[in-house]
Amino acid sequence: MWGDEERRNLLAVLESGQWWYGQRVRAFEAEFAAFQGAKHGVCVTSGSTGLETCLRALGIGAGDEVIIPAYTFVATASTVVWVGATPVFADIRPDTLCIDPEDIRRKITPRTKAIMPVHLGGLMADMDAIGQIAREHGLRVIEDACQAWGSQWNGQGAATLGDCGAFSFQASKNITSAEGGIILTNDAHLAQVCRSLTNCGRLEGGKWYEHYRVGSNLRLTEFQAAILQAQLRRALPHMHRRQRNAAILNEGLSRIPGVAVQTNDPRVTRRDYHLYIFRLDTARLGFSRDWFLQALQAEGVLCSAGYLTPVYKNPMFQPGSDASVTGPVQRPEPGSSLDYSRVCCPVAERVCQEACWLPQTVLLAPEEAMHDIVAAVAKICDHAAQRPRETVHPAAQRELLSRQRG
Repeated sequence: MWGDEERRNLLAVLESGQWWYGQRVRAFEAEFAAFQGAKHGVCVTSGSTGLETCLRALGIGAGDEVIIPAYTFVATASTVVWVGATPVFADIRPDTLCIDPEDIRRKITPRTKAIMPVHLGGLMADMDAIGQIAREHGLRVIEDACQAWGSQWNGQGAATLGDCGAFSFQASKNITSAEGGIILTNDAHLAQVCRSLTNCGRLEGGKWYEHYRVGSNLRLTEFQAAILQAQLRRALPHMHRRQRNAAILNEGLSRIPGVAVQTNDPRVTRRDYHLYIFRLDTARLGFSRDWFLQALQAEGVLCSAGYLTPVYKNPMFQPGSDASVTGPVQRPEPGSSLDYSRVCCPVAERVCQEACWLPQTVLLAPEEAMHDIVAAVAKICDHAAQRPRETVHPAAQRELLSRQRG
Protein backbone atom coordinates (compact mmCIF):
# COMPACT_ATOMS: atom_id res chain seq x y z
CA MET A 1 0.00 0.00 0.00
CA TRP A 2 1.32 3.42 -0.93
CA GLY A 3 0.10 6.98 -1.35
CA ASP A 4 1.07 10.59 -1.89
CA GLU A 5 3.79 10.56 0.75
CA GLU A 6 5.78 7.86 -1.06
CA ARG A 7 5.33 9.75 -4.34
CA ARG A 8 6.48 13.06 -2.83
CA ASN A 9 9.48 11.47 -1.14
CA LEU A 10 10.60 9.70 -4.30
CA LEU A 11 10.31 12.83 -6.40
CA ALA A 12 12.26 14.80 -3.80
CA VAL A 13 15.13 12.30 -4.00
CA LEU A 14 14.96 12.23 -7.81
CA GLU A 15 15.12 15.98 -8.11
CA SER A 16 17.82 16.38 -5.46
CA GLY A 17 20.32 14.36 -7.48
CA GLN A 18 21.45 12.72 -4.23
CA TRP A 19 20.36 9.14 -4.84
CA TRP A 20 22.97 7.17 -2.93
CA TYR A 21 23.32 6.25 0.76
CA GLY A 22 22.81 9.69 2.19
CA GLN A 23 20.75 11.64 4.69
CA ARG A 24 17.45 9.85 4.07
CA VAL A 25 19.04 6.48 4.82
CA ARG A 26 20.49 7.85 8.07
CA ALA A 27 17.19 9.51 8.96
CA PHE A 28 15.23 6.31 8.42
CA GLU A 29 17.75 4.31 10.46
CA ALA A 30 17.16 6.66 13.39
CA GLU A 31 13.38 6.67 12.94
CA PHE A 32 13.06 2.90 12.74
CA ALA A 33 15.42 2.35 15.67
CA ALA A 34 13.28 4.73 17.74
CA PHE A 35 10.12 2.91 16.59
CA GLN A 36 11.54 -0.34 17.99
CA GLY A 37 13.19 1.25 21.02
CA ALA A 38 16.77 0.53 19.90
CA LYS A 39 19.78 2.84 20.14
CA HIS A 40 21.35 2.03 16.76
CA GLY A 41 20.16 1.06 13.29
CA VAL A 42 22.17 0.01 10.23
CA CYS A 43 20.33 -0.40 6.93
CA VAL A 44 21.19 -3.34 4.67
CA THR A 45 20.05 -4.80 1.37
CA SER A 46 17.84 -7.52 2.90
CA GLY A 47 16.88 -9.28 6.09
CA SER A 48 19.12 -12.16 5.03
CA THR A 49 22.22 -9.99 4.65
CA GLY A 50 21.29 -8.36 7.94
CA LEU A 51 21.36 -11.70 9.77
CA GLU A 52 24.61 -12.69 8.06
CA THR A 53 26.20 -9.38 9.06
CA CYS A 54 25.08 -9.88 12.68
CA LEU A 55 26.74 -13.29 12.74
CA ARG A 56 29.96 -11.95 11.24
CA ALA A 57 30.02 -8.94 13.56
CA LEU A 58 29.78 -11.28 16.56
CA GLY A 59 32.70 -13.35 15.30
CA ILE A 60 30.68 -16.49 14.60
CA GLY A 61 32.24 -18.74 11.95
CA ALA A 62 33.86 -22.07 11.17
CA GLY A 63 33.50 -24.67 13.90
CA ASP A 64 30.70 -22.78 15.68
CA GLU A 65 27.10 -23.94 16.05
CA VAL A 66 24.02 -21.72 16.01
CA ILE A 67 20.68 -23.04 17.28
CA ILE A 68 17.71 -22.04 15.13
CA PRO A 69 14.08 -23.19 14.82
CA ALA A 70 13.21 -25.92 12.34
CA TYR A 71 10.05 -24.05 11.25
CA THR A 72 11.27 -20.90 9.50
CA PHE A 73 12.32 -19.46 6.15
CA VAL A 74 15.50 -21.02 4.78
CA ALA A 75 17.49 -17.78 5.17
CA THR A 76 17.62 -18.31 8.94
CA ALA A 77 19.72 -21.40 8.23
CA SER A 78 21.55 -20.31 5.07
CA THR A 79 23.00 -17.20 6.72
CA VAL A 80 24.59 -19.45 9.35
CA VAL A 81 26.03 -21.63 6.60
CA TRP A 82 27.42 -18.66 4.67
CA VAL A 83 29.58 -17.57 7.62
CA GLY A 84 30.97 -21.10 7.86
CA ALA A 85 29.07 -22.10 11.00
CA THR A 86 26.69 -25.02 11.49
CA PRO A 87 22.93 -24.59 11.96
CA VAL A 88 21.47 -26.82 14.67
CA PHE A 89 17.70 -27.26 14.44
CA ALA A 90 15.51 -27.06 17.52
CA ASP A 91 11.81 -27.93 17.57
CA ILE A 92 9.01 -25.42 18.05
CA ARG A 93 6.25 -25.07 20.61
CA PRO A 94 2.89 -26.40 19.37
CA ASP A 95 0.98 -23.36 20.70
CA THR A 96 3.10 -20.39 19.58
CA LEU A 97 4.97 -22.17 16.73
CA CYS A 98 8.13 -20.36 17.89
CA ILE A 99 11.35 -22.08 18.99
CA ASP A 100 11.01 -24.28 22.09
CA PRO A 101 13.42 -23.18 24.86
CA GLU A 102 13.50 -26.68 26.33
CA ASP A 103 14.70 -28.10 23.02
CA ILE A 104 17.29 -25.33 22.82
CA ARG A 105 18.72 -26.64 26.09
CA ARG A 106 18.87 -30.17 24.68
CA LYS A 107 20.77 -29.00 21.59
CA ILE A 108 23.55 -27.04 23.32
CA THR A 109 27.07 -28.45 22.89
CA PRO A 110 30.58 -27.06 23.63
CA ARG A 111 30.54 -25.67 20.05
CA THR A 112 27.32 -23.67 20.49
CA LYS A 113 27.99 -19.95 20.16
CA ALA A 114 24.57 -18.39 19.53
CA ILE A 115 20.80 -18.79 19.50
CA MET A 116 18.80 -17.28 16.66
CA PRO A 117 15.10 -17.20 17.61
CA VAL A 118 12.54 -16.33 14.93
CA HIS A 119 9.54 -14.17 15.79
CA LEU A 120 7.16 -16.08 13.54
CA GLY A 121 4.43 -14.07 11.86
CA GLY A 122 5.11 -11.23 14.30
CA LEU A 123 4.63 -13.38 17.45
CA MET A 124 7.79 -13.09 19.51
CA ALA A 125 9.57 -16.16 20.82
CA ASP A 126 9.97 -16.66 24.58
CA MET A 127 12.72 -14.10 25.08
CA ASP A 128 12.72 -14.50 28.87
CA ALA A 129 13.63 -18.17 28.65
CA ILE A 130 16.02 -17.67 25.72
CA GLY A 131 17.81 -14.83 27.52
CA GLN A 132 18.18 -16.99 30.64
CA ILE A 133 19.66 -19.87 28.63
CA ALA A 134 22.06 -17.49 26.87
CA ARG A 135 23.28 -16.06 30.18
CA GLU A 136 23.76 -19.51 31.70
CA HIS A 137 25.88 -20.74 28.78
CA GLY A 138 27.56 -17.51 27.63
CA LEU A 139 25.77 -17.50 24.28
CA ARG A 140 24.96 -14.68 21.88
CA VAL A 141 21.34 -14.01 20.86
CA ILE A 142 20.54 -12.78 17.34
CA GLU A 143 16.83 -12.10 16.79
CA ASP A 144 15.41 -12.96 13.38
CA ALA A 145 12.78 -10.23 13.50
CA CYS A 146 12.14 -10.23 9.75
CA GLN A 147 8.39 -10.70 10.43
CA ALA A 148 8.08 -8.60 13.60
CA TRP A 149 8.06 -4.84 12.85
CA GLY A 150 6.61 -3.11 15.90
CA SER A 151 6.19 -6.27 17.97
CA GLN A 152 7.12 -5.96 21.65
CA TRP A 153 7.99 -8.33 24.49
CA ASN A 154 7.00 -6.85 27.86
CA GLY A 155 7.16 -3.42 26.25
CA GLN A 156 10.57 -3.94 24.62
CA GLY A 157 10.78 -3.96 20.86
CA ALA A 158 11.81 -6.96 18.80
CA ALA A 159 15.57 -7.01 18.09
CA THR A 160 16.34 -5.11 21.31
CA LEU A 161 16.36 -8.02 23.76
CA GLY A 162 19.32 -9.94 22.35
CA ASP A 163 22.71 -8.73 21.16
CA CYS A 164 21.24 -7.60 17.87
CA GLY A 165 18.57 -8.48 15.33
CA ALA A 166 17.48 -7.94 11.76
CA PHE A 167 14.29 -6.95 9.93
CA SER A 168 13.29 -7.37 6.29
CA PHE A 169 11.61 -4.86 3.97
CA GLN A 170 11.07 -7.35 1.11
CA ALA A 171 7.98 -6.97 -1.06
CA SER A 172 5.65 -9.18 1.01
CA LYS A 173 6.48 -7.46 4.29
CA ASN A 174 4.32 -5.14 6.42
CA ILE A 175 6.77 -2.27 5.83
CA THR A 176 8.36 -2.57 2.41
CA SER A 177 10.64 -0.95 -0.15
CA ALA A 178 10.50 -4.04 -2.40
CA GLU A 179 13.87 -5.15 -0.98
CA GLY A 180 15.96 -4.00 1.96
CA GLY A 181 16.47 -4.57 5.65
CA ILE A 182 17.89 -3.14 8.85
CA ILE A 183 20.03 -4.30 11.79
CA LEU A 184 19.20 -3.01 15.27
CA THR A 185 21.34 -3.16 18.40
CA ASN A 186 21.87 -1.30 21.65
CA ASP A 187 25.62 -1.93 21.48
CA ALA A 188 27.47 1.05 19.96
CA HIS A 189 30.60 -0.95 19.10
CA LEU A 190 28.58 -3.74 17.49
CA ALA A 191 26.72 -1.14 15.41
CA GLN A 192 30.04 0.29 14.22
CA VAL A 193 31.27 -3.16 13.21
CA CYS A 194 28.02 -3.84 11.32
CA ARG A 195 28.31 -0.47 9.57
CA SER A 196 31.85 -1.27 8.50
CA LEU A 197 30.96 -4.76 7.25
CA THR A 198 28.10 -3.37 5.15
CA ASN A 199 30.18 -0.49 3.74
CA CYS A 200 33.14 -2.31 2.21
CA GLY A 201 35.09 -2.48 5.47
CA ARG A 202 35.39 1.29 5.90
CA LEU A 203 35.39 3.05 9.26
CA GLU A 204 33.14 6.03 9.88
CA GLY A 205 35.25 9.15 9.60
CA GLY A 206 38.03 7.19 7.89
CA LYS A 207 39.51 7.67 4.45
CA TRP A 208 37.37 6.53 1.54
CA TYR A 209 39.89 4.06 0.14
CA GLU A 210 41.01 2.80 3.53
CA HIS A 211 39.44 -0.56 4.42
CA TYR A 212 39.81 -2.16 7.86
CA ARG A 213 37.63 -5.27 7.47
CA VAL A 214 36.66 -7.68 4.73
CA GLY A 215 33.30 -6.07 4.16
CA SER A 216 30.72 -6.04 1.42
CA ASN A 217 28.47 -3.55 -0.34
CA LEU A 218 25.15 -3.95 1.48
CA ARG A 219 24.06 -0.31 1.38
CA LEU A 220 20.49 0.93 0.94
CA THR A 221 19.67 3.66 -1.61
CA GLU A 222 18.01 7.00 -0.93
CA PHE A 223 15.03 5.89 -3.06
CA GLN A 224 14.41 2.92 -0.77
CA ALA A 225 14.77 5.07 2.33
CA ALA A 226 12.29 7.56 0.88
CA ILE A 227 9.68 4.83 0.50
CA LEU A 228 10.44 3.36 3.93
CA GLN A 229 10.02 6.71 5.67
CA ALA A 230 6.51 6.94 4.25
CA GLN A 231 5.77 3.29 5.03
CA LEU A 232 6.79 3.82 8.65
CA ARG A 233 4.28 6.66 8.99
CA ARG A 234 1.36 4.29 8.39
CA ALA A 235 2.82 1.35 10.30
CA LEU A 236 0.91 1.90 13.56
CA PRO A 237 -2.56 2.43 12.01
CA HIS A 238 -2.06 -0.70 9.91
CA MET A 239 -0.78 -2.63 12.92
CA HIS A 240 -3.84 -1.70 14.95
CA ARG A 241 -6.15 -2.79 12.14
CA ARG A 242 -4.39 -6.14 11.85
CA GLN A 243 -4.63 -6.65 15.60
CA ARG A 244 -8.37 -5.91 15.62
CA ASN A 245 -9.03 -8.23 12.70
CA ALA A 246 -6.85 -10.99 14.14
CA ALA A 247 -8.86 -10.80 17.38
CA ILE A 248 -12.05 -11.39 15.38
CA LEU A 249 -10.50 -14.40 13.68
CA ASN A 250 -9.16 -15.77 16.98
CA GLU A 251 -12.56 -15.54 18.62
CA GLY A 252 -14.42 -17.07 15.69
CA LEU A 253 -12.03 -19.80 14.60
CA SER A 254 -11.33 -21.04 18.14
CA ARG A 255 -15.01 -22.03 18.39
CA ILE A 256 -14.74 -24.41 15.41
CA PRO A 257 -13.92 -28.00 16.49
CA GLY A 258 -10.67 -29.21 14.95
CA VAL A 259 -9.26 -25.71 14.37
CA ALA A 260 -6.52 -24.29 16.64
CA VAL A 261 -5.24 -20.71 16.47
CA GLN A 262 -1.68 -19.57 17.21
CA THR A 263 -1.53 -18.76 20.93
CA ASN A 264 -0.60 -15.20 21.82
CA ASP A 265 1.81 -15.14 24.75
CA PRO A 266 0.59 -12.45 27.20
CA ARG A 267 4.17 -11.15 27.45
CA VAL A 268 3.87 -10.08 23.79
CA THR A 269 2.52 -6.64 24.58
CA ARG A 270 2.29 -5.56 20.94
CA ARG A 271 2.18 -7.64 17.79
CA ASP A 272 2.08 -6.75 14.13
CA TYR A 273 0.78 -9.79 12.29
CA HIS A 274 2.82 -10.61 9.22
CA LEU A 275 0.95 -13.90 9.07
CA TYR A 276 -2.23 -15.18 10.63
CA ILE A 277 -1.66 -18.90 11.24
CA PHE A 278 -4.12 -21.54 12.33
CA ARG A 279 -3.85 -25.33 12.41
CA LEU A 280 -6.20 -28.13 11.41
CA ASP A 281 -6.61 -31.38 13.32
CA THR A 282 -6.92 -33.29 10.06
CA ALA A 283 -7.43 -36.66 11.75
CA ARG A 284 -10.41 -35.29 13.66
CA LEU A 285 -11.80 -33.34 10.73
CA GLY A 286 -11.40 -36.21 8.25
CA PHE A 287 -9.82 -34.28 5.38
CA SER A 288 -6.38 -33.14 4.30
CA ARG A 289 -4.99 -29.66 4.74
CA ASP A 290 -4.49 -29.35 0.96
CA TRP A 291 -8.13 -30.17 0.28
CA PHE A 292 -9.20 -27.64 2.89
CA LEU A 293 -7.04 -24.89 1.36
CA GLN A 294 -8.51 -25.55 -2.09
CA ALA A 295 -11.98 -25.24 -0.62
CA LEU A 296 -11.08 -22.05 1.26
CA GLN A 297 -9.60 -20.51 -1.88
CA ALA A 298 -12.82 -21.41 -3.70
CA GLU A 299 -14.63 -19.36 -1.04
CA GLY A 300 -12.49 -16.37 -2.06
CA VAL A 301 -9.99 -16.40 0.83
CA LEU A 302 -6.32 -15.80 0.05
CA CYS A 303 -4.45 -18.56 1.90
CA SER A 304 -1.53 -20.96 1.64
CA ALA A 305 0.14 -23.90 3.38
CA GLY A 306 3.29 -21.96 4.26
CA TYR A 307 6.46 -23.97 4.85
CA LEU A 308 5.87 -27.45 3.44
CA THR A 309 8.80 -29.06 5.28
CA PRO A 310 11.10 -28.17 8.16
CA VAL A 311 14.24 -26.42 6.90
CA TYR A 312 16.47 -29.45 7.48
CA LYS A 313 14.47 -31.46 4.92
CA ASN A 314 15.43 -29.09 2.10
CA PRO A 315 17.75 -30.71 -0.50
CA MET A 316 20.65 -28.46 0.50
CA PHE A 317 20.83 -30.30 3.84
CA GLN A 318 20.13 -33.80 2.59
CA PRO A 319 22.65 -36.28 1.16
CA GLY A 320 22.25 -37.85 -2.24
CA SER A 321 20.99 -34.87 -4.24
CA ASP A 322 22.80 -32.66 -6.72
CA ALA A 323 21.78 -29.56 -4.76
CA SER A 324 23.40 -30.85 -1.59
CA VAL A 325 26.60 -31.79 -3.42
CA THR A 326 27.05 -28.42 -5.13
CA GLY A 327 25.76 -26.23 -2.30
CA PRO A 328 27.85 -24.66 0.48
CA VAL A 329 26.60 -26.86 3.32
CA GLN A 330 29.34 -28.85 5.00
CA ARG A 331 27.38 -31.77 6.43
CA PRO A 332 28.60 -33.51 9.58
CA GLU A 333 29.95 -37.02 9.45
CA PRO A 334 27.31 -39.74 8.93
CA GLY A 335 25.91 -41.00 12.20
CA SER A 336 26.84 -37.90 14.20
CA SER A 337 24.19 -36.08 16.20
CA LEU A 338 24.19 -33.38 13.51
CA ASP A 339 23.61 -35.73 10.57
CA TYR A 340 20.75 -33.79 8.95
CA SER A 341 19.30 -36.93 7.40
CA ARG A 342 18.65 -38.12 10.96
CA VAL A 343 17.25 -34.87 12.40
CA CYS A 344 13.63 -35.02 13.49
CA CYS A 345 11.68 -32.17 15.08
CA PRO A 346 8.26 -33.81 15.43
CA VAL A 347 6.23 -30.71 16.25
CA ALA A 348 7.64 -28.80 13.27
CA GLU A 349 7.01 -31.77 10.98
CA ARG A 350 3.40 -32.00 12.14
CA VAL A 351 2.83 -28.25 11.80
CA CYS A 352 4.10 -28.41 8.21
CA GLN A 353 1.18 -30.77 7.50
CA GLU A 354 -1.47 -28.83 9.45
CA ALA A 355 -0.76 -25.09 9.23
CA CYS A 356 -2.83 -22.65 7.17
CA TRP A 357 -1.52 -19.15 6.51
CA LEU A 358 -3.37 -15.93 5.79
CA PRO A 359 -0.98 -13.16 4.62
CA GLN A 360 -0.87 -9.77 6.33
CA THR A 361 -2.72 -8.12 3.44
CA VAL A 362 -5.87 -10.08 4.34
CA LEU A 363 -5.82 -8.52 7.81
CA LEU A 364 -6.07 -5.04 6.29
CA ALA A 365 -9.55 -5.83 4.91
CA PRO A 366 -12.73 -4.49 6.58
CA GLU A 367 -13.88 -6.24 9.75
CA GLU A 368 -16.85 -7.84 8.00
CA ALA A 369 -14.39 -9.74 5.82
CA MET A 370 -13.02 -11.43 8.95
CA HIS A 371 -16.51 -12.69 9.82
CA ASP A 372 -16.80 -13.97 6.23
CA ILE A 373 -13.53 -15.91 6.66
CA VAL A 374 -14.77 -17.50 9.89
CA ALA A 375 -18.03 -18.42 8.18
CA ALA A 376 -16.15 -19.94 5.23
CA VAL A 377 -13.98 -22.11 7.50
CA ALA A 378 -17.02 -23.25 9.48
CA LYS A 379 -18.92 -24.02 6.27
CA ILE A 380 -16.08 -26.17 4.92
CA CYS A 381 -15.70 -28.08 8.18
CA ASP A 382 -19.46 -28.60 8.56
CA HIS A 383 -19.93 -29.86 5.00
CA ALA A 384 -16.74 -31.88 4.68
CA ALA A 385 -18.66 -35.16 4.85
CA GLN A 386 -20.47 -34.21 1.63
CA ARG A 387 -17.29 -33.62 -0.39
CA PRO A 388 -16.21 -35.97 -3.18
CA ARG A 389 -13.88 -38.59 -1.76
CA GLU A 390 -10.19 -37.88 -2.37
CA THR A 391 -8.78 -40.65 -4.51
CA VAL A 392 -5.07 -41.23 -4.91
CA HIS A 393 -3.54 -43.62 -7.40
CA PRO A 394 -1.57 -46.36 -5.55
CA ALA A 395 1.71 -45.39 -7.25
CA ALA A 396 1.17 -41.74 -6.35
CA GLN A 397 0.34 -42.74 -2.79
CA ARG A 398 3.61 -44.71 -2.51
CA GLU A 399 5.52 -41.72 -3.84
CA LEU A 400 3.81 -39.41 -1.31
CA LEU A 401 4.66 -41.75 1.56
CA SER A 402 8.24 -41.99 0.35
CA ARG A 403 8.58 -38.19 0.33
CA GLN A 404 7.07 -37.90 3.81
CA ARG A 405 9.48 -40.46 5.22
CA GLY A 406 12.46 -38.91 3.45
